[in-house]
Amino acid sequence: MTSRKLVLDDIDDLRAYERERDRLRASVIEMKGRRRLSFGTILTLTFENRETMRYQIQEMARVEKLITDAEIQVELDIYNPMIPEQGQLCATLFLELTSDDQMREWLPKLVGIETSVVFVLPNGDRVRSITEEQHADQLTREHVTAAVHYVRFEFTPEQIDSFASGPVRVEIDHPDYLEAVELLDSTREELLVDLR
Repeated sequence: MTSRKLVLDDIDDLRAYERERDRLRASVIEMKGRRRLSFGTILTLTFENRETMRYQIQEMARVEKLITDAEIQVELDIYNPMIPEQGQLCATLFLELTSDDQMREWLPKLVGIETSVVFVLPNGDRVRSITEEQHADQLTREHVTAAVHYVRFEFTPEQIDSFASGPVRVEIDHPDYLEAVELLDSTREELLVDLR
């Protein structure tokens, strides 16, 4: 099995990227629409893949005017862990808090939210989120959480088969934020590509 991770040759220089930026941006926005789940009013989960992370790195390079291989490699090292390998799903968990009042209310209340996302499979198995190790120390504190978390889910081959048979529910089981959604078939099929 070949790795799905990005390498330097996958990232265009700034001029080449400008020529493809509009097309890539439209494609990634459409893809993210199929890969985004909303839970209640303030929490979204967006499942990342090689294309979403390539777009992220291209945009970082564009904004920060990164032109050397060493600068791009730093970005690759940051974002490659968010590209799922076979049997994994990787996601960005985002608390959409738009005011200081919301942040003061929710960030202390939702400590531990990053380990509170659970896939409930047709066979009854439950697959819980794991905090992406590289980002864990920066994003998790004892008394307040961050607005953004990077999480991963690890599935066995049997759990992937169950996932494929559908329906699949995703729950947030944090005591201060209990929510659940059922995956649309289109989202489930999109995520199966990551898992397989």
